[in-house]
Amino acid sequence: MKSFGFLSFGHYGAGSAPGGYGAKEALKQAVDIAVGADEIGVNGAYFRVHHFAEQAASPMPVLSAIAAKTSRIEVGTGVIDMRYENPLYLAEEAAALDLLSDQRVALGISRGSPEPALRGWESFGYTDPTEPKAANMAREKFSTFVAAVRGEEMTPADPAQFGPGRRLRIEPHSPGLDRRIWWGAGSGSTAEWAAEQGVNLMSSTLLTEATGASFAELQREQIERYRAAWTAAGHDWTPRVSVSRSIFPITTNLDDLYFGRRSGAEGDQIGIIDDTRSTFGRTYAGEPDRLIEELKADVAVEEADTVLLTIPSQIGVDYNLHILESFAEHVAPALGWKPNTEGPATGTSF
Repeated sequence: MKSFGFLSFGHYGAGSAPGGYGAKEALKQAVDIAVGADEIGVNGAYFRVHHFAEQAASPMPVLSAIAAKTSRIEVGTGVIDMRYENPLYLAEEAAALDLLSDQRVALGISRGSPEPALRGWESFGYTDPTEPKAANMAREKFSTFVAAVRGEEMTPADPAQFGPGRRLRIEPHSPGLDRRIWWGAGSGSTAEWAAEQGVNLMSSTLLTEATGASFAELQREQIERYRAAWTAAGHDWTPRVSVSRSIFPITTNLDDLYFGRRSGAEGDQIGIIDDTRSTFGRTYAGEPDRLIEELKADVAVEEADTVLLTIPSQIGVDYNLHILESFAEHVAPALGWKPNTEGPATGTSF
């Protein structure tokens, strides 16, 4: 593990937290957590994207606010649901933010997770007549997005202005942004597809597989298949691979109250998502020495270069920064962590 960031699901509304915790509070606290995390040396601030729900939605405003108030931390997503996006407009936004942030954007994108809306992307104006979950449309739009980010010419120019045969690319263009785009993969086959596209791998918080193997073992297999496909594709740079974990160092009585007293019984879970039997990872909670041992034994954490810590953002800024600082001080150095003061995060050669 060379780098770690936090992953916020951005919940708010009734039942999220006491005291009228609404969208305004959730967004402002997201910025404050990221600013504090930057000072700690955390490498990335990432946000889930959902629609028609009391959760974080369109990410660019909050990412822009964070980028404006920080200097080193990577700002990104985990993940944007491509079914809801205009790929060329998203490419414009991503490039503009990348230039403003001095190349600190890292966008995780995928087909997306189940939503409360029934085929909500259709209300946004997008349809996929070939596949009820719109997976084909998401991949096609993602390929268009990546091509635009890479500066490929996307549309014919007006011949009255430019003469015949001229084509135009999306502007602005941010060189190198394409190497900070991730595909969120929930299976080995989608990981292989991501490698073929030449983008980084963001292994999902759940896997649409349940073979009897542990969540970490399934993820390690996914990573191995991704890297094999990457090598076969002949790409000339080293990609990054991330996994997400719920990790809570127990260093105070409050930590023990929140997480310690229920951690022993938790393990991987099996559930049904989108009519598919899926595997969810366990929560790690314990004293730092124990966490170090357990995380070193986690075969997916061992394989990945980046770990995303899912945080309980509704608990507030101070406590979330305490979680991140405890992990940075007591656990992460033993796993190989390099703080953001040592430069941008990079992948691991394989």
